[in-house]
Amino acid sequence: MSVQIGNIDLGEFPLLLAPMEDVSDPPFRYVCKQNGADMMYTEFISSEGLIRDAAKSRQKLDIFEYERPIGIQIFGSDIDHMREATEIATQAGPDLMDINYGCPVKQVACRGAGASLLQDIDKMVAMTKAVVNATHLPVTVKTRLGWDDNTKNVYEVAERLQDVGIKALTIHGRTRSQMYKGVADWTLISKIKKNPRIHIPIFGNGDIDSPEKAANWRMEYGVDGMMIGRAAIGYPWIFREVKHYFKTGRHLDKPTIAERIEVCKTHLQKSIEWKGLRTGIFEMRRHYSNYFKGVPDFKEHRMQLVTAGTIEEIMDILAQVEKKYAFEMA
Repeated sequence: MSVQIGNIDLGEFPLLLAPMEDVSDPPFRYVCKQNGADMMYTEFISSEGLIRDAAKSRQKLDIFEYERPIGIQIFGSDIDHMREATEIATQAGPDLMDINYGCPVKQVACRGAGASLLQDIDKMVAMTKAVVNATHLPVTVKTRLGWDDNTKNVYEVAERLQDVGIKALTIHGRTRSQMYKGVADWTLISKIKKNPRIHIPIFGNGDIDSPEKAANWRMEYGVDGMMIGRAAIGYPWIFREVKHYFKTGRHLDKPTIAERIEVCKTHLQKSIEWKGLRTGIFEMRRHYSNYFKGVPDFKEHRMQLVTAGTIEEIMDILAQVEKKYAFEMA
């Protein structure tokens, strides 16, 4: 059976690209879509920033037809501001709205937003209801197991948020206090999926970094789909590799050095188109080490790439890399 979020058909077992701050921008989303991501989200956007018309927040509303289906994710601590931000984001024309109740970083959680709402479920429910009522789009939520090991309350959260109208729930298998440390625990995610009261799709998130793990956890935990985040950074091929493994039980060949360079060039091109020449080149620098992770003796080339200031320099370095490693990586 296909997984549905409102009228959005995501196929039998969708793979979602996680919203990641300073990562999940349109250039990165493009290469992930090209490699099999079924649904994607914008970087999370501050409700306060949208209301103030902050340039950075407004730019994050940019979405493109080839990205669909795509959701805009917002976060905040004030219910009225979240309602207003939802109205603004809806006008950007996404396929759904998503609320972030999972971000653990201090600048967000300690200001009453993100994972902080796990400490006040009544407020979380009221905020979610306000967002649902402020848009005609399906509303989804991303959250965590709880604030800490003593307050793993996501079972209650799932029921109550479903009751006020959300259409899907993604759960990261860690508490806020864990941040990104330790191992993601999917047992509670599975328990929520098996709850007879729950009828919305439940997506699991956390530590999906290989086709085998994705296949094993799909069978073990019975979720409706998976959200992949950090494993896709510099490796958008993770989506196609997981899908291939699901179908065949076999591994796809790893991307060649030529494929890595081609996707890296595409990412750079899209970055420049969206951000402008100077910013596009500068912000691409954070991705090079990830695209060439595992390539032996790459440090010198990485240093060249992160200091290059023109497209011509970057293309020349990449041509040198391809020539040097074409036979070594074959």
